[in-house]
Amino acid sequence: MHELSISAAVVDTAVKHAAGRRVTVVSVRLGRLRQVIPESLAFYFELVARGTVCEGARLGQELVPARLRCTACAHEFEIEQPAFRCDACGGLEVDVVSGEELEVESIEVEEDAACIA
Repeated sequence: MHELSISAAVVDTAVKHAAGRRVTVVSVRLGRLRQVIPESLAFYFELVARGTVCEGARLGQELVPARLRCTACAHEFEIEQPAFRCDACGGLEVDVVSGEELEVESIEVEEDAACIA
């Protein structure tokens, strides 16, 4: 259910940067380790966007794979499930390279009709 609060933060960010212009697309990057369900995020985004400049906007989602680096052998590998053991040497000391992202990458807004000449 944390997708509701994430959606609210995404809409708030887009509204702030849109400066009153209608938002048509909001693009976000979501790391696999964030355990966000894309369908739930899209559902709540639509719900939270109602009555704001984001109403009717499309939510683009880029899912970033979980990628780790073993501190013992420097091997980098992707994981699908939270199993933080190096698949090369079996080491348990790993650093997260990617997969923790949760960011608004960009927003697209409608052009102000008064500015179009």
